[in-house]
Amino acid sequence: MAIKMRYLYFSGKPKYAEIGNHLKAKYDLQINSVDRIPPAYSCDKERIVVLGISAKNELPDPLRLFCRELTKARTANVALILDGNKAAEDAVIKTIKEAGTNVAGETLYISGGFPIFGNKLSEEETAKIDSWLDAIIENLA
Repeated sequence: MAIKMRYLYFSGKPKYAEIGNHLKAKYDLQINSVDRIPPAYSCDKERIVVLGISAKNELPDPLRLFCRELTKARTANVALILDGNKAAEDAVIKTIKEAGTNVAGETLYISGGFPIFGNKLSEEETAKIDSWLDAIIENLA
């Protein structure tokens, strides 16, 4: 499936990096399409940017500043995978909408596990991510 997409994550939990590797393989994404926030290369006319975020309540400054820069010129849509709470989700969505970008679909909550132990993605979580993102991409067309 060819779509201009990136996965960017703001988390120290290995599971969120693993989500990026899974999406890169599944959607045959380019080399620089999976990165940490702030990314080495800025977004440019992406069809969708999937953000994987670990945050609770208030957004850390680097994440907040990055989300403010997600304008329509950088991406048309943003989808969220979150390890956090409703307050963090609301803060991210508010910041993205203020930048003028569409938030696509519902937020997907995936527990990041413990940073030290490096929990792996389960088959159930992988299937959940796949069906969630496939539905969002289908609705973009």
